[in-house]
Amino acid sequence: MMRDFIMLMHDDAPGPLPLDQWARYFTFLRSRDAFEGGSAIGQGGTFRKRGVPAAPASHIGGYIRIRAGTPSAARELLSGNPVFEAGGTVEIRELPRD
Repeated sequence: MMRDFIMLMHDDAPGPLPLDQWARYFTFLRSRDAFEGGSAIGQGGTFRKRGVPAAPASHIGGYIRIRAGTPSAARELLSGNPVFEAGGTVEIRELPRD
């Protein structure tokens, strides 16, 4: 059974990441039938009904939603990710199903 995961790209990769690398990476994910979507994300705010909210995570610059059979298979999909290949951090989290 395929499971849903999200890759969170941190803003700690040194230097700019060329668009052609992203195009090749998305082609790779699509060829594995793993790509579910994604986007760059901008600044935002945090909100809480009562009390002081935690600070927003300003170090996350984008996400990619993927499908994989296991967490290990999801990690294998890091190959070619421009942030990962440049030495930056990519966080992978499973998205639970209801």
